[in-house]
Amino acid sequence: MTTESTPVPSAPASAEPEMLTGSGAIIRTLELLGVTDVFGIPGGAVIPLYDELMTQTKIRHILVRHEQGAGHAAEGYASATGRVGVAIATSGPGATNLVTAIADAYMDSVPLLAITGQVFSTSMGTDAFQEADIIGITMPITKHSFLARTAAEIPAAIASAYHIASTGRPGPVLVDITKDAQQNLAPFIWPPKLDLPGYRPIVKAHGKQVQAAAQLLLAAKKPVLYVGGGVIRAHASPELLELAEATGAPVVTTLMARGAFPDSHPQHLGMPGMHGTVPAVLALQESDLIISLGARFDDRVTGKISEFAPNAKIVHVDVDPAEISKIRLADVPIVGDARDVIADLILAWADVAQGAATDTAEWWTYLHGLKEEFPLGFTEPTDGLLAPQYVIQRIGELTGPEAVYAAGVGQHQMWAAQYIKYERPNSWLNSGGAGTMGYSVPAAMGAKVAEPDRVVWSIDGDGCFQMTNQELATCTINNIPIKVAIINNSSLGMVRQWQSLFYDGRHSFTDLNTGHGTAMVPDFVKMADAYGALGIRVTSKDQVDDAIKLALATNDRPVVIDFIVSPGAMVWPMVPQGVSNSFVQYAKDHAPTWGEE
Repeated sequence: MTTESTPVPSAPASAEPEMLTGSGAIIRTLELLGVTDVFGIPGGAVIPLYDELMTQTKIRHILVRHEQGAGHAAEGYASATGRVGVAIATSGPGATNLVTAIADAYMDSVPLLAITGQVFSTSMGTDAFQEADIIGITMPITKHSFLARTAAEIPAAIASAYHIASTGRPGPVLVDITKDAQQNLAPFIWPPKLDLPGYRPIVKAHGKQVQAAAQLLLAAKKPVLYVGGGVIRAHASPELLELAEATGAPVVTTLMARGAFPDSHPQHLGMPGMHGTVPAVLALQESDLIISLGARFDDRVTGKISEFAPNAKIVHVDVDPAEISKIRLADVPIVGDARDVIADLILAWADVAQGAATDTAEWWTYLHGLKEEFPLGFTEPTDGLLAPQYVIQRIGELTGPEAVYAAGVGQHQMWAAQYIKYERPNSWLNSGGAGTMGYSVPAAMGAKVAEPDRVVWSIDGDGCFQMTNQELATCTINNIPIKVAIINNSSLGMVRQWQSLFYDGRHSFTDLNTGHGTAMVPDFVKMADAYGALGIRVTSKDQVDDAIKLALATNDRPVVIDFIVSPGAMVWPMVPQGVSNSFVQYAKDHAPTWGEE
């Protein structure tokens, strides 16, 4: 995501400004900003906008079946491309249905423009029908919000929102527009004046800080490049590859950064964190220098923060100054765009290293030993059912790295992060910070709209799938042929895993009755058929490849594969919540007795 100033495109000059309704101004502004696709569903407070949408052909509107679907689809669109995703909803419950997607975009720094209708300006504050203070509701989960009460305010509000969403640390911005503002006429003046006092994202880092980081790197014996999602948002993967190869430092990529650095690269140790690889977790824990690039030291990576990487100096690079030293004190704080900072660090490294290599031979010997001793792997289930890890691994192997993979949240999300090999940025979409069940299907839909020539998989759980599967109708009607792999363990798998490990196996309200030996309510294959999709059920290992190949060959409609997997499969490795990462457990039989989380 560019963090430089976004210039507002110019419109053809004319003697007199054109008179447009507020709704016409919304559409014209989006066109001039380069928006080509929006996701939404109409309601009373946006009927004027939808009436105008019918009269134009430059913007494709995808009619979703639920506003949350519009929000996640816009997120998927943005995350697959780096462009701003746009979602439209009506007032009241339409707007509040967007809240989950807005919160999700805020946590994961996704550039999202949410446009909501509002009741007539004369009715605001009277508890009018379908009135909700969506500005107040979303204030903690947006970068900024705008309320347009008149038609004349609309171009500047939307252009400002687009600029804020796509610059600095990307994120969601909401524009709430009253119904009378949509209906009334005003001169359309372009480009509008963007009046954003105080909004000055820092892009270029301080040179002395970058030099200090290079000096620390030269002196380090156990350095690690700790790569977060900010590297992907900044389009900084080429620079990251150059820095890693110049310095020889090992690289770990967080859940949000999968694909930022090729999995096949010999310097890549994998994903760190609660369910990270043992080499990645212990590399951070035992390092003497962590160079954090667009990452934020969240709890799922650090474990017990007071015991995280006790001997490491910290270089923290982030475009958002609020993240620097928020959780772990930075020895060298660097505020700036990841792409620019990494480029500067490459030059600074060349200057201080003078062609010398880092003294990391002993460090790499240790790390190679960890990779050999603790390879990523799984044991076959003892109940005779499919191993979910095998299913997901085969999806990745048969589909390849040019595809887009959008996961739901839970065990299948972790397995998809672990067992699919990511070679390029923007190929892995998931809800990292918020952990939003229901993200996968609409996000995959949005990604497929953005990238129609790529294969797009939704890797979902039977629990997640039931939260937003209504968007299969949207996919069928609009010819958006996504592939959905339901990893059906008949339960809320991650909660069930915690109940097994920490609550003496008391599986309280986590059985969903969708899988093996149950009533299978709903029957996902029948549901797929009802939605106009191709439904396939897979119950044995010898059926897995054929089902995946059939899905890859079917491009005239969505495909849903119901993979019946073992409910006993667990995600390993694992660091229990609230303990040091030094206690990372490779598998269940390697675990000590754990107390309450």
